[in-house]
Amino acid sequence: MGDHVHVLKGTLDLMILKALRWGPAHGYGVVTWIKRTTDGALQIEDGALYPALHRLQNRELIEADWGTSENNRRAKYYRLTRRGRQQLEREISSWSRFSEAVWKVVEATEAPA
Repeated sequence: MGDHVHVLKGTLDLMILKALRWGPAHGYGVVTWIKRTTDGALQIEDGALYPALHRLQNRELIEADWGTSENNRRAKYYRLTRRGRQQLEREISSWSRFSEAVWKVVEATEAPA
């Protein structure tokens, strides 16, 4: 896909939590996962990613520790907390209901009354 899609407010937190579902990752790893998973449709800028990571950390949904990246550089690794896992499940449920409702509108075959 050549066109990039804008990320709806609130969905970045969900994507970050989901990216960390499989274990700790540094910021670049989260961005790369999102880009790869969406076939390049979503590309998250640092200016959006790092404030979101800090917001999630302040809400105690993720924790961070310093570690060494694949290319031997110092990097902050983020991981889900128990509270973060619970929040991820709630957000997935909410997002599913929302996206199903939007699809009903998109696929509507009759005009409003």
